[in-house]
Amino acid sequence: MAQNIESHSLHPWLHRIMEALEGLEYGSVQIIVHDAQIVQIERTEKRRFPPVSGRRGDVRSGSGHNPGGGLQTGFER
Repeated sequence: MAQNIESHSLHPWLHRIMEALEGLEYGSVQIIVHDAQIVQIERTEKRRFPPVSGRRGDVRSGSGHNPGGGLQTGFER
């Protein structure tokens, strides 16, 4: 059974946890615990960008233009 984490042992980590959460819009903060002690904080941030207007569904890249139509994969010979 896990031991109770006393509040006095949590205090030094509160600032670090708040820093990890600061400015996080999309993502997660994971707190790693070993033997009832916080040993690591991991922050995973996702960045989302609005779609570029007028480019919806455009699959072509600068060098991958295929005038014959269809999707060019780069494996054609």
